[in-house]
Amino acid sequence: MFDSPAYDAHEKIVDVNDPETGLRAIIAIHSTARGPAAGGSRLWTYTDASAARTDALRLSRGMSYKNAMAELPFGGGKAVIMGPVAPEDRERIFAAFGRAVEALGGQYITAEDVGVSVSDMMIVARETKYVSGLATEGAIGGDPSPFTARGVRIGIEAAVKARLNRDSLDGVRVAVQGLGHVGGYLCQELHERGAKLIVADINPDRVQDMRARFGADIADVREILLTEADVVAPCALGAIITPEVAEHLNTGIVAGAANNQLSIPEAGAVLARRGILYAPDYVINAGGIIAVSAEYNGGVDRAGIDAQIEAIGPRLADIFARAKAEHRLTGDVADALARAKMVRI
Repeated sequence: MFDSPAYDAHEKIVDVNDPETGLRAIIAIHSTARGPAAGGSRLWTYTDASAARTDALRLSRGMSYKNAMAELPFGGGKAVIMGPVAPEDRERIFAAFGRAVEALGGQYITAEDVGVSVSDMMIVARETKYVSGLATEGAIGGDPSPFTARGVRIGIEAAVKARLNRDSLDGVRVAVQGLGHVGGYLCQELHERGAKLIVADINPDRVQDMRARFGADIADVREILLTEADVVAPCALGAIITPEVAEHLNTGIVAGAANNQLSIPEAGAVLARRGILYAPDYVINAGGIIAVSAEYNGGVDRAGIDAQIEAIGPRLADIFARAKAEHRLTGDVADALARAKMVRI
């Protein structure tokens, strides 16, 4: 682990093995400098345990930066649950995961991420209080995806203004890769503001739904990133913008909801050399954790959440302006700002 390129002075990595239920998970705590490590739990079928650990390391580091940039009182952490999980085992698996979170005594606060639902978190909440993203009638809570999507749309607007000098999304062509919870809500946000959608997903039903509801054009899932568009919005899994892909993109902007979109830092350099504006993922996709933070800590109403999410636009505009003035990569500017904010509070 210590020799892994994804290791970044993480404070703690916990390998969870529960033979009785079959749970295998990794909880990565990157930093607790700003507060307890907060970040979602992801259920995915990895090629091997090493791939799962790499994902946990990268995602938890991204959460530290995301929470710092959003000025939330949290550090960064992430959990990955290694699939597949049979439907009949799901309740036992998530109950065991809840006990693993509880055993950390509040060092890590979990919520839902890819492959995990609100109902799964309700099971986790039976075993631990260190959980958010719960369905609470009449209160802030539940699926954070709409908040993430709203923040991404606001970020796309900032990128369109900076790169295309356009004040609205009317007629802007956006290629959305991945139509899960966040991708679907993002399509709705974009459509309502006049954007022209091009979509792709491994689930054909989701694709047809976007076509029926929003008149979206359909692209092959293997070609969506290379589609000619004003904006390419990756909203599936990470590490999909490799240097090779960056060389062949037909867009002026990469701005989406996926975490860790760049496979390696060099991909960002290729984008910049080609004049493609990259919106750092942990800045643009912070809407979900903003909502989760408000739910967990309380004291922030819907107006306060909306104001924090609206701040994503000016924050990105500042990063874009600094990168241009200083001839630096947008990712490097964002990283430096995030590290400066990762101080004990």
